[in-house]
Amino acid sequence: MKKTVIIGGVAGGASCAARLRRLDETAQIIIIERGDYISYANCGLPYHVGGVIASRDALLVQTPEAMKKKFNIDVRVRNEVVSIDRDKKLVLVKRLDSGETYEESYDTLVIATGSSPLRPAIPGIQSERVQTLWTVNDTDRIRLAVMQQYAKTAAVIGGGFIGLEMAENLRHVGLTVSLIEAADQVMAPLDPEMAAMLHANIRENGVDLYLGDGVAAFEENDHSVTIVLNSGKKVEAEIVILAIGVRPNSQLAKDAGLLLNERGGICVDKSLRTSDACIYAVGDVIEVEDFTFRNRTMVPLAGPANKQGRIAADNIAGGQEIYEGTQGTSVAKVFDLAAASTGANEKTLQKLGLKKGKDYESIIITQNSHAGYYPGAVPLTLKLLFSVDGSEIFGAQIVGRDGVDKRIDTLAVSMRLGASVRDLKNLELAYAPPFSSAKDPVNMAGFVAENVLRHLVTFSNWDLSKENDDTVLLDVRENAEVMAYAVPNAVHIPLGELRSRLQELSPEKEIITFCAIGVRAYNAARILMQHGFEKVKVYPGGSRFYRSLYPRSGAPALSGTERISDTGDVKSSDAP
Repeated sequence: MKKTVIIGGVAGGASCAARLRRLDETAQIIIIERGDYISYANCGLPYHVGGVIASRDALLVQTPEAMKKKFNIDVRVRNEVVSIDRDKKLVLVKRLDSGETYEESYDTLVIATGSSPLRPAIPGIQSERVQTLWTVNDTDRIRLAVMQQYAKTAAVIGGGFIGLEMAENLRHVGLTVSLIEAADQVMAPLDPEMAAMLHANIRENGVDLYLGDGVAAFEENDHSVTIVLNSGKKVEAEIVILAIGVRPNSQLAKDAGLLLNERGGICVDKSLRTSDACIYAVGDVIEVEDFTFRNRTMVPLAGPANKQGRIAADNIAGGQEIYEGTQGTSVAKVFDLAAASTGANEKTLQKLGLKKGKDYESIIITQNSHAGYYPGAVPLTLKLLFSVDGSEIFGAQIVGRDGVDKRIDTLAVSMRLGASVRDLKNLELAYAPPFSSAKDPVNMAGFVAENVLRHLVTFSNWDLSKENDDTVLLDVRENAEVMAYAVPNAVHIPLGELRSRLQELSPEKEIITFCAIGVRAYNAARILMQHGFEKVKVYPGGSRFYRSLYPRSGAPALSGTERISDTGDVKSSDAP
């Protein structure tokens, strides 16, 4: 009878144990977990703080008792592995309640120790008012401060997944919230222009957003903390949530002499074995292969951790499974919006030395979540990155109010199966007016990408300051739309009048066409290009996207719910 010891539970460790039992009824399986809980929904913790998930017990996926009863697995919570003796194949375990230690032998060891929130050496960071959210116990402490100690103000440090979800949930329970991010944008997997849509929405929901300004110090007062920013600005809060990233819990592996990367991630092969053939590692603690470019990276996500646990179990039981790499597919709810991504973003492509137009192309389109004539249709904005020959999809990002998750999943599956951008236009996707359009946004991304590859359209930069100073902005929307919001410094010629007014435009100048979402702008560009205008571009995503990037340009704020037809037309009664 083979004996497998798994260090750590939650996603990777618990899934490994359950899968191994299903494959081998005779195996002796032990999970050693230093925390109080073996398997819990850590992605749901912010929503329990905000009361969206009312029951604490709903977060507990499996208990030690259930694991024993259902899977005959020996689960030992509040036991911490303090060292690994690889030569003797022993782990030294400390019982946290009593302090006594004991040895446990293994035939195979699985390290699933996960990661921990970063707490950098910032003056004052040890204040009890500066909390992190990573475990059920963390949730209990924060809920106590919010619900029973009547905190009214909160500051969230970090604009990643946990930071954004915490900001939303703290607002949900009525707190005044500040969100502080050292980078120029929230949600690092998104490119800046996509994240800008989140910035506007975060502010619209009453959160004070500080970007490009990190924390210099925390100063504790009688009933609050003063957060001193690098700029000198100060923010007061009764509770602070620190959510600036995580580090792998790899000290145990390091002390055992296992190979680590520069960031402290445990190096594993495709079968998830470490540098010791008898030791596997899974989850946040490991280095993985990036699916898109095959370089080494670290991606702390629950989905990959669960899959890795399953693969490790298969191989322990004698299988030949390999982990094919991580795409980093993710989605987050940010107040009224959903933000999702898969694969590489444009920032990553540029860091890898790829050049736009030479190595890759990108498009940004705005489409309705379902048929525009059916009630409830709302726009979503999709960015697609692909190789210059269209054979590879490098990544995608989507921001919108509805239908974001299913479109990013469609693109993630397409990437995983090796689809080209031309394949996207051929996908046969479910259609009925309440659910999609006859040409789904994913199909539309394929159509537009093909137009780019065939040189039927060229898109301008979303940042118009990077275009020529003498470029003409041509707005082809209807009069009522322009009265509601005029693109600054643009020439206005409605699309229906363009052919008869071509003499008003100079073929010698570069022209960038605008409309609400880009459909009419593309039609205008095709008219111009076939009438001798050679320097024609289309502004990506239309004036709607432009306004989300520049919300303080004097235009009324977009709610994201205005109806736009599938042709891109906006009726006067619907004009924002």
